[in-house]
Formats: sequence, C-alpha cells, structure tokens
Amino acid sequence: MDRAPGLSVRIKLTLSYAGFLMFAGVLLLAAVWVFLLRYVPDRAMLINADDKPTNGVFPVRSTLLNVFAPRAAAVLAFLLLLGLLGGWLLAGRMLAPLTRITDATRTATRGSLSHRIRLPGRRDEFRDLADDFDTMLARLEAHVDEQRRFAANASHELRTPLAISQALLDVARGDPTQDLRVVIDRLDAVNARAIDLTEALLVLSRADRRSFTHEPVDLSLLVEEATETLLPLAEKRGVTIETSGDTVPAFGSGALLLQLTTNLLHNAIVHNLPGKGTVLVETGSGPETVVLTVENSGEKLSPQLVATLTEPFQRGTERVRGHHAGVGLGLAIVKRITEVHDGSLTITPRAAGGLRIAVQLPAPPAHFTDRTSDQ
Repeated sequence: MDRAPGLSVRIKLTLSYAGFLMFAGVLLLAAVWVFLLRYVPDRAMLINADDKPTNGVFPVRSTLLNVFAPRAAAVLAFLLLLGLLGGWLLAGRMLAPLTRITDATRTATRGSLSHRIRLPGRRDEFRDLADDFDTMLARLEAHVDEQRRFAANASHELRTPLAISQALLDVARGDPTQDLRVVIDRLDAVNARAIDLTEALLVLSRADRRSFTHEPVDLSLLVEEATETLLPLAEKRGVTIETSGDTVPAFGSGALLLQLTTNLLHNAIVHNLPGKGTVLVETGSGPETVVLTVENSGEKLSPQLVATLTEPFQRGTERVRGHHAGVGLGLAIVKRITEVHDGSLTITPRAAGGLRIAVQLPAPPAHFTDRTSDQ
C-alpha cells in the first residue's frame, strides 16, 4: 500500500519527550513566579525600628524579573536540547526490539519463514509481540510445508487416473478387437476415482477457508444418516454396524460434521475384516465437550503407522486401489474438520486389531442446548 511519507516513530517520540520536558519546565518556572515572586514588593521598603540608618538594598519585583527572565530562558533552552538529545537516545533504545521485529517481518515477506526473532530479556509488550510473531512464523512455516507436500501428493494422485485413462484409450485405439465395454467400465472406474478425489480436495479447501456458519447439530442424527448411507457397503463386505448413545448436541457446520462422520464410518468399513468385521459407533457428551467414537475390527497396526494415518493419501498398510478404497484423504479431512471446529482427534490402535478413533468437540453454548431440548 502506497502512503505519503511521514515522521518516523522515533522522531515522534523524541518530540514528545522534548515537549513534555519543556511543558514541565514551563510549569515549574510558572510556579516559581506565582508562589515566590508574588511576595516580592513592587518598590523598595526600608524599615528601621530604632530610627537608625539601614544598610543594604531590598530587591524589588522588576529588578528580580529582569534577572530571572534571561536565566529562565536559558534553562528552557537547555531543557529543549536535553529533551531532544535524551529523547532521541531513549526512543532509539526503546524501539530497538521493534526494529528487529520489522527486519524479521521483511525477511518473512521475501519468502524466508525459517528466521526467528528470539528477543532476549524479561517479558514485556515487545517481547510478547516477538514471541507471538515467532510462534506465528513457526505455524506458518509448518502450514506452508504441509501445503507443499499436499500439492505434490495431490498432483501425483490426480495424474495417476489421467495416465490410466490415456493408457486405456491408447490400447483401445491400437487394438480394434478390444472389447469396448471393458474399456468403458475401466474408464468409468478411473473417472469415478478422479471425481472422488476432486470432491475430497474441495471439502478440504472449504474447511481450510472456514467458510461455514455455526449452527446447532445433533451428532446422533448424523450418525444415523451416515449409517443408512453406508449400510449397503457394509452389507456387501459383511461388516456389522452397531450404534449407541443418546442425543448429543454439537455446534458447527452440519454438512462438514456429516462429512466427518461419513468418512470415519467409511474408513471403519473399508479397513476391516472381510466377512466378519464389526464397527461400533458411540456418541456421548460431557460438561464441556461432546464425543464421537468409532471403533472397528481389523488388522493389528503399529503406533508408528497409526501416527501417519491423518497425513494426506495414506491408506494404512498398503495403497489399495479398489473401488471403495477411497482416495487417501478420509482421515485427513476428518482431522481438518475437527481442527476448524476447535476440537481434537485421537487415533489409537486396538489390541485385538483395528482402530479406535475419538473426535472431541466443544459443547455448544447453553442457550443453544436449551433451545434444542425444548424442541
């Protein structure tokens, strides 16, 4: 933003210090004039109680004023110089931390996010600002690195179905005897995967922008809706879904929380024991939080592997390419939706195999809870 040049903060502080010092000096001299010179007579008065000649001269106000005025002007000039010089030095010393913060800001605007201020000394306003700026830079650097990795992975994932489609078309073009129905079915599957991936990326983008309105939401109803949607997939894979829990009011985006619930349930169905798997979904509430818990049977997973499951395009022990395997963004979306709702996500491996995933969200305000219970 282009702005007209103005005085620097250091000059403004210097003028402020000097002006305050001059003002204090003028008040002091005025006090001397009012409370001291007012008792000096206008003309000489000789008092001789013994009728004897009195030696010496009594000062009069005009004479004292002639002597006082030049000295007062000299004192004010000295105070002005002292205020300007001292104010300049003091302002420079006080603004030195701000200069370091400004330099760090300019470094960050040039694209270098690894620089830190690390302002020494005890805590004050400037050090609080510097520490908060360092924290912001650290989070921004981590976010930028995550976005770069995500963009690279997304580009790779989106290029894969396009490359497969191109290969299928080349084979069909080179082999006239190729069954077109088989090619069409394969292209349909690849296209469906590309669409799923694109929609997942859009959900992530919407969550990152926080472009949603907060409203009362019942998590138990979202669980019922997600269960009805994914019940055919569960029956096809032989997975049993069990739900429990009472009405659990939450506060946030109904669409995003439904996406979160659907992703958790879909992940629990797909990554399960085929033909004999189980999924347990439970909702609960406390004084300050509401909890959605999803447990599923499955293969035993190490804590090291579980720690990477919320990274984009991670699919457990292997990168499955089946029709319902997902695009590797299910738990990444769950994590991001939880974060934008100021909640927490906990993923722990079960001793018997599978996962236990718990989503904790802040409880809704009391007036929303009362309104929901009245309905």
